[in-house]
Parts: sequence; structure tokens; C-alpha cells
Amino acid sequence: MYNDLAIFSGRAHPALAEAIAARLGRSLGKVDVFEFSNENIFVQFQENIRQRDVFLVQPFVSPVNTSIMELLIMIDAARRASAGRITAVIPYYAYGRSDKKDQPRVPITARLIANMLETAGADRVLTLNLHAGQIQGFFNIPLDELNALYPVSAYFRTKNLANYTVVATDVGGEKRARDLAVRLDLPLAIIDKRRIGNAEVAEAMHVIGEVEGRNCLILDDEISTAGTIVSAVNALRQNGAREIIVSCYHPVFAGPAVERLRALDLHEIVVTDSVPLGPEKILPNMTVIPVAPQFGDAIARIHSGQSVGALFQ
Repeated sequence: MYNDLAIFSGRAHPALAEAIAARLGRSLGKVDVFEFSNENIFVQFQENIRQRDVFLVQPFVSPVNTSIMELLIMIDAARRASAGRITAVIPYYAYGRSDKKDQPRVPITARLIANMLETAGADRVLTLNLHAGQIQGFFNIPLDELNALYPVSAYFRTKNLANYTVVATDVGGEKRARDLAVRLDLPLAIIDKRRIGNAEVAEAMHVIGEVEGRNCLILDDEISTAGTIVSAVNALRQNGAREIIVSCYHPVFAGPAVERLRALDLHEIVVTDSVPLGPEKILPNMTVIPVAPQFGDAIARIHSGQSVGALFQ
């Protein structure tokens, strides 16, 4: 057991960190984080954290590399301030798609970041829906992976989803979509997708499953440029789908994503707030599901030595 827990936020998503702290009935700890004119990052904790159970909240969002470096420096500062235990709370783990060598002479960046977090001094990691489950194995320290399936499926159970089919955007996302389909007692379809090189271009080839005359609920773990979603929606329309809902766990919405989504005839877009969503990324048909309750409850259990897995039962 460690002394009183302390929650601090980097600059990536302070609103989420504040909501997590509020869930625990606490205030965010005071930390000074800024960049010098030469872009060097400075961190100083403004309160005593000696032997405290420290949680550092920082999703890896734009500017991604700055967010990563900022967390590494916060971890190092906490370690040198004699924190009892340091948990990196990473609601969105960037570079998750770089989890294997699928081309010659390429890095496995997801593993590299895991190594850097450990070297900096993190004792454990708390995250949400990694792009690939194998990323858990990149860590030699405890990692707890929360699942946005639970709050998202709870939201959809309040809706009338008669005549709906859950759709996976590719074969790799089949398990994620199947889990949602089982919880909602709906049939499943899969898009046969082909990604073209490294140009962030995806082409939907075929639809596996029955969608003609049915409504569709597309589920993806992350929407980056929305190219995959556009391709999937077009494929479903060509196969006779009617009303379409799009949902994702991490609404990164980079580049042309917002305009692409705006141009699609979607009944609803359902996302979480694992990454910050500025006003420019909020669309009229968008519903944002908070993840702070999950993170707050998980942090409380980690601090008290209880099972995090019990949250999923």
C-alpha cells in the first residue's frame, strides 16, 4: 500500500484529468509544465509527492511527439521527487498501428514507446483500448487496459436498434465488433478492406454478411482521417444498407476527417472523450460518451489494491 494518491495532468487533455479527479472526489495536483523558447519541455511538481501514489494523465494526442516526451519528463521528475509509485495513465496510446514488422526495414514503434516509459521510471500503465492486444506484451511492468465497449454498449442499449447489423471495418476489427454485437444481440457483418501502402488510403472490397435493407452500426477503434469510414459507408450503401451509425473509441479526427464525416449521410456518430475534442471537431449528430468514470474507478482500485478486472464483470 502507498500513501495518499495524487493525480496530475500534462497539457494534452486536462479536461479529462479534471473529470477523473472529480470522480475520485479530489482536485488535480499542481504541476508546472511548459516549453522554453527552444522547445525544451520543463516540468516541476508544485507539491510534495514523496512516497505518494502518483497518477499522470496524458493521452498521446497532437502534437503527438510532444505529448509523449512531456509524459516521459513528468515520469522522470516524479521519480526524482521520490514518488512511491508512478502510474502512466494513457487514454490514447499513439503509434499503436506500428505493432509489428509488416514491411522490410521498419520499426516497431509501439514497443519503443513501451521501453521509453519503463526507462523513464513508470511502475505501471493504465490505458484504454489499445489498437492491438499484443501491445500489452511489449511492457515488462503491469498494464491495465480498460475497454470502452462497456459504456458505449450501455449507451446503445438505450436506443431502439431494431433491424440493425453491427459492422466491423476490417477483418482485424472482427472481435471488437462481435463483442458489441453479442452485447446488443445483433447480427454481424465485416468489410473486406485493403490498405494501400503507407498513404492512409483504404479500399473496401466486399461486404461479408447480410446488410441489404438493414440499418448498420459501424464500430472502429480509432478514426484518424476517416478514409476507412468513408470507404465502409460507400460499400454498405452499394449493398443496400439504409440508416448508418458510426462509432469509435478514439476520435483522433486528423486532417480531412471532420469534413469527410460531415459529408456522409450518417444518422449518428458516437465517440468517447479519450482524446480532446475542440468545438471544430464536434458535429451536430455527434454523441460523446465520457470515459472518466472508468478511469476514476480503475485508479481507485489500483490505489487500494483491488481487482481492476472486477470492473468488467
